[in-house]
Amino acid sequence: MPGVMQDWTTRLTFMQQSVLITAIRGPDGIHKNHVSKKLIRWLRRCILVSAFDKGVLNEPWDKYERRGGSFTGPSVEYSSNRPWHSLMNEVVDEYMLTLDEVPHHFQLHFLHAAEIIGYCHPNHAMIGSWWLTTYKRLCNDMHVNPESEPSMQYRLGDNENKWRDTEEVRAD
Repeated sequence: MPGVMQDWTTRLTFMQQSVLITAIRGPDGIHKNHVSKKLIRWLRRCILVSAFDKGVLNEPWDKYERRGGSFTGPSVEYSSNRPWHSLMNEVVDEYMLTLDEVPHHFQLHFLHAAEIIGYCHPNHAMIGSWWLTTYKRLCNDMHVNPESEPSMQYRLGDNENKWRDTEEVRAD
């Protein structure tokens, strides 16, 4: 039986895969229809194989039917007039206004998963670039500089010494 993670994720380092897995779960203590849930459903579509559909869902909407259940379901309604990334940018706009409502720990998991998808997704022209822009927006909101791809690869490259070199507080 194939795994639940999309094939491209299996080519990432174990640490990068672990970061993606930690972000799959939405924030605790947030109501079911919170805007963060729309972003998490899109994130899940980008890294998981849909259990009901047994396939990859490459857009945050469904043109003809509702696929993915509630876990990997659509994040926005289909529009024939606007591209999905435009609608998802509005979701990010709304999310940015609610950041005080989400746990900081969740926000960091989400930010780092957005970074990995942004740099590593095989459809970089559409999906990867959207996530990379989102990652940079999240960094900007926190008043921190985005990490470069080489820095991310160094930090999350499955080398304990390199990883520890990047840690401020070490878990020894």
